[in-house]
Amino acid sequence: MSATKTKDVYVEGIGRRKCAVARVRITPSKKTTFVVNDKPLEEYFKTDDLKIVAQEALAKVEGTGTYDVSAKIVGGGTASQAESLRLGLSRALVEVNPELRKSLKKEGFLKRDPRIIERKKFGLKKARKSPQWSKR
Repeated sequence: MSATKTKDVYVEGIGRRKCAVARVRITPSKKTTFVVNDKPLEEYFKTDDLKIVAQEALAKVEGTGTYDVSAKIVGGGTASQAESLRLGLSRALVEVNPELRKSLKKEGFLKRDPRIIERKKFGLKKARKSPQWSKR
C-alpha cells in the first residue's frame, strides 16, 4: 500500500506477534535511520539481541538500497515488539522490491508466528495451573 506524504513516498507494512502490532513505514534515503515510537532504535530497544532482531530483515537484503524506517508499535512485550517490527519491515521491503521475497521467505521473516497466549479458565489459577489437590 503506497501513499504520498508531503514530498516523500513511503511504503507501509504491518507486522504482528502475540499482542504486539507494528506499523512500519520505509522511505528511500541516502543512509539508513531507524525511529521507533519517536525514539531512535538504540534508545527504544535496550538489549543488543532485540536490536539485531529488529534490523535482521535489512541486514539480510543489504546492498539493495538504504531506507529511513519509522515504526509505531503498540502492545506486547519488548521481544514480541521486535519480532513484529521485523515482520512489518520485511513486508514493506517485499512491496518495494518483489525480488527480495525469496530470500526473506527462506529466512522465515515473512511468516507470522501464530502462537498467542492461552486464556485463563474458570476454576483454575492460570491457563493450565490448577489449585493444589488435597485428599482430605
